[in-house]
Amino acid sequence: MKFLAITLITDSPDPATGGLKPTRERFREVVAAALLAEELGFDGFGVGERHERPFLSSSPPVVLGHIAALTRRIRLFTAVTTLSLLDPVRAYEDYATLDHLSDGRLELMIGKGNGAAQRELFQVSPEDQWERNAEGYELFRRIWREDKVSAQPRFRPALSGAEVLPRPFQRALRVWHGSATSRESVDLAARYGDPLFSANVTHPIGPYAELIRHYRERWEHYGHDPARAVVGAGTAGYHAARTSQQAVAAYRPAFARYLAFHEQLGAAPVFPTLEDFVERSSALIGSPQQVIEKVHRHHEAFGHTALHLQAEAGGLAEADHRASLELFQSDIAPVLRRAIPDPRFPDPCFPDPAFPDL
Repeated sequence: MKFLAITLITDSPDPATGGLKPTRERFREVVAAALLAEELGFDGFGVGERHERPFLSSSPPVVLGHIAALTRRIRLFTAVTTLSLLDPVRAYEDYATLDHLSDGRLELMIGKGNGAAQRELFQVSPEDQWERNAEGYELFRRIWREDKVSAQPRFRPALSGAEVLPRPFQRALRVWHGSATSRESVDLAARYGDPLFSANVTHPIGPYAELIRHYRERWEHYGHDPARAVVGAGTAGYHAARTSQQAVAAYRPAFARYLAFHEQLGAAPVFPTLEDFVERSSALIGSPQQVIEKVHRHHEAFGHTALHLQAEAGGLAEADHRASLELFQSDIAPVLRRAIPDPRFPDPCFPDPAFPDL
């Protein structure tokens, strides 16, 4: 199993002061989280993309480019690139550049995104967002693979023998498709033989497991080898301590932030109590053994071989968060790596002949 640390760069009130941190400080915290993730041995670090409050993650290529300059090993992910909002030509230029600057450590997660404010900002309607996402990905994929492209897309000007530079470092970029509830995203991933990353952070696991089953069905429908389907899954929260009582007690401030966020949105929380959150959500909160057992239970339903954790403290004390990540790498990750085969993250310098398309 592979492990990612991911941030959406939320701009939420500081639990200690009740005020917002300066934006520059928030970006410095994100960079520090990436450096810690590499230091501790995480396989990847992901930055989300949102174009509305309460997020500061509107420019993942810039953030990841800075992180690329400060790291050497860790793979760099987007989580997710909202192709329904972006010009795929411009998105290609940004990420092909980042691919070179990171020495081929880039992997994308794409998705149509959500949120009325960002749809309004980019003049994208709920009715056409799925078509924009599919068209944008098809064109992005072609530009990545073809030196010159001609196309008559619906949502951007036509291309006629267009040469888009720079050409990428990686011959074929691995692109994950992020999906919470949409069969459209799942079908797009299966059609192209791409991995799926389940955004299973809002509800109990049932609907997500059903969507992953659908992905595997569509994967075979499109003629792909079932053994090559790769699935990742998220976590609604994470905190491990030597005992479950210590872990739950330390996580209470983070859960209070979860409740406050739902109140800010005017929405009832799916998990109204911390105990319910620990039991029924995808959150991994407890002793190392409890975390391992819960990952295995979810693996039985998902068959996932990649897992993301929250990169930032998110309401936890910084010292508690770091200690929890250290405990994950010392007591949890080694057990899961041995028990669950990994998803063959590509190495651009040493391609795997068994997986020629990566």
